[in-house]
Amino acid sequence: MDLFLPSNPVPTRYSDTVSESDSVIDLIFLCSGSSELNNHLIHPNWHLTSDHVPLTVTISITEEFIQTSKLSLLKKSNEEEVFVKEVISIINSLDTLNLLNQESLEQVVCLLVSRINQAWNANTRKVNIMKHSKK
Repeated sequence: MDLFLPSNPVPTRYSDTVSESDSVIDLIFLCSGSSELNNHLIHPNWHLTSDHVPLTVTISITEEFIQTSKLSLLKKSNEEEVFVKEVISIINSLDTLNLLNQESLEQVVCLLVSRINQAWNANTRKVNIMKHSKK
């Protein structure tokens, strides 16, 4: 736990009783060590009829890409069978006799990846991701 002081240190509870003084008794739990979340404010003018004032934190929300579709193969489908056969054929056709250095190995691996991607794209279909889709 860390103690962080707000940028405007004022009381968070205003007493209705004359003999009691205003106090700071409210807690807010934020991520320790996070400069993004440790920027809370106390709003003394917002308490209206409550004896406690609101505490706020500004959380920046960044734009995020949410994938709504993906390429998929149905299990035990003809497309899956064709894809597996193509991958086996691709692997069998690789020329691995001249793997003499790292550069030649990288070329063979890049070729393998490229051909498998082509087989994947040729045999899959685009499906929409919904809240009931399997993970």
